[in-house]
Amino acid sequence: MRRGLARTGFLALLLSASLTAITDRAEAADDSTPAAPKVLRYAIRVAETGFDPAQVTDLYSRNITAGIFDAPLRYSYLGRPYRLEPAVTDGMPEVSDDARRFVFRLKRGVLFSDDPAFKGKPRELVADDLIYTIKRHYDPRVKSGHLYRFEGAKILGLSEVRAEALKNKTPFDYDRPVDGLRALDRYTVEMRVANSDPRMLLHFADPMVGIVAREVVEFYGDRIMEHPVGTGAWKLGEWRRSSRIVLEKNPTYRDERYHEDVASAKPELADAVRRLQGRKLPLIDRVEIAVIEESQPRWLSFLRKEFDLLDDLPAEFAPVGMPQNKLAPNLVKDGVKAVRYERADVAISFFNMEDPVVGGYTPEKIALRRAIALGVDLDQEIRLPRRGQAIPAQGIISPGVTGYDKGFKSEMSQFDRARAKALLDVYGYVDKDGDGWRDLPDGSPLVLEYATQPDGQNRQLAELWQKNMDAINVRIRFKIAKWPENLKSANAGKLQMWGMGWSADVPDGENFLGLGYVGSKGQSNKARFDLPEYNALYRQQHGMPDGAERLAVMDKAQRLLIAYMPYKVHVHRIFTDMTQPWVIGYDKNLYQRDFYTFVDIDTDALAKAHVKKP
Repeated sequence: MRRGLARTGFLALLLSASLTAITDRAEAADDSTPAAPKVLRYAIRVAETGFDPAQVTDLYSRNITAGIFDAPLRYSYLGRPYRLEPAVTDGMPEVSDDARRFVFRLKRGVLFSDDPAFKGKPRELVADDLIYTIKRHYDPRVKSGHLYRFEGAKILGLSEVRAEALKNKTPFDYDRPVDGLRALDRYTVEMRVANSDPRMLLHFADPMVGIVAREVVEFYGDRIMEHPVGTGAWKLGEWRRSSRIVLEKNPTYRDERYHEDVASAKPELADAVRRLQGRKLPLIDRVEIAVIEESQPRWLSFLRKEFDLLDDLPAEFAPVGMPQNKLAPNLVKDGVKAVRYERADVAISFFNMEDPVVGGYTPEKIALRRAIALGVDLDQEIRLPRRGQAIPAQGIISPGVTGYDKGFKSEMSQFDRARAKALLDVYGYVDKDGDGWRDLPDGSPLVLEYATQPDGQNRQLAELWQKNMDAINVRIRFKIAKWPENLKSANAGKLQMWGMGWSADVPDGENFLGLGYVGSKGQSNKARFDLPEYNALYRQQHGMPDGAERLAVMDKAQRLLIAYMPYKVHVHRIFTDMTQPWVIGYDKNLYQRDFYTFVDIDTDALAKAHVKKP
């Protein structure tokens, strides 16, 4: 009886909180008061690292910089298959000379948001800004996590300027002319590369090429991560680190109109697309983003109507919110909408290839990593901490991108403790001192150190790692830190192992193969893998046009990653986002990250949700 009363009390409290939240939100829609700003509220589960396009590599920071900064191109928000369109270019760039020459013509009259760095004068976007933005990725002081994406093509002259700065320990010379980047006039940039790059333009729709102004970077110096100033639809209005981020509509934003194609949209969005057609972007006035790392408060806050959007339904609540992968009847009744999708990502655990315990390319080191991978019970991982919201991974390339083969099967997904033990025995990882734990072949202790975060799902994943390694007599301990701290340590090569996710930046499998390429070591290549045969394959596929021959090369590269096992690729995750009934036009676009620019708040629907006070 007491348990029943407690549950009833909790539900009453939850209902009361929900009604209060709806009341507070809906008062703005009362006809007797002036129209209040339209505000979209949601939460992210990982703290941001900052807002400099060249420096940030994490998904959540990049989703914010995408709204503040314009890249030259963007993806159609609702167009499927994904397609590029101009953002601040006047038409699509010109591509010639076997994808070695690219000409970008910028729109005239595009303004940066006002900032003290401009000394009170309006600042127009010009060709030199795009050139400066690209050069920043080559500046050693910036420590760009995206340099490898340019280096594959090799912009003529820039690598030499970088090498000179590194060799002489001098500042990068931004003013030195290079053959690969030239301003043909005030609004036109010519870029020339040494290696054919048929997919180069994909990167110019990515937030990493969010265009910055040189005077802003120089004005704020080392604080540039805290002071984003771009030409995008939004500006940073408020920021409490790791707690709250507020974006406000940029008053100097150009006249961009909603122009999504009804025919390209999902049928359930057709009415919304017609309704929004031709309206000035952005459609709302303010975005308020909370950082809530624990799953339960994010989920309950959405149920209480405190958030308009649930970005990624926590896996542990999937059986409640999406039973049998369908929206729960109570949520349907409330008008909640769900968008279920594969994110084109991988959940991985990397082995630091430079670590003395798990790294190296000799047979016994390869055997150790493969044995550890064979000892991971993926079925249990998917069933328990991931609650069925994932599929086993066969390789590093995810669904939804060029190079993924649905029929491909490999050792990557296998769970075989007997084979894992046998492999360890054969290569000398046996208990030499009689304490019940395996040792290294030289007799020193074999201890794995796995970095993780303190949130609920990662605790569950760590418990599974403990259970799986105990079963093959391998000691494992856990190093717990916040996600941004682990990211910094991983990029510096200071972690032995870490479990993380990697989402596609572009809809092409090269983005995942880059996790093993030497040119991205310390950037996307957290494992610091460096195998000449693999590097050659990566470079070969980079310059090839799409087609069967390129796919064959990508397949060979992927198989090398499986054989050497610098990454244990666990799963490809399946996500569900949810919106309240008053959110209009939301869909998940993996590559057009500033979704908040293209959604609206239906104040009438918000008003209908209003519960009148007695």
